[in-house]
Amino acid sequence: MSTIIADFIKAKRKQLKLTQPELAEKAGVGLRFLRELENGKASVRMDKVNQVLALFGATAGVILITKSE
Repeated sequence: MSTIIADFIKAKRKQLKLTQPELAEKAGVGLRFLRELENGKASVRMDKVNQVLALFGATAGVILITKSE
């Protein structure tokens, strides 16, 4: 998992003055999941990541990279 996403979520949570338990409840995810997400755990469920990001009007998705020949 990208630390960019982790940093974004942590910054938004702090900007809104939410604790981790409060954000987890609002997003409908477990506190353990949120803590792992904010710590940049490499393997997390993207559907749950998007549940959290949705509270901030954002989503994670695929970016296609084309190879130059």
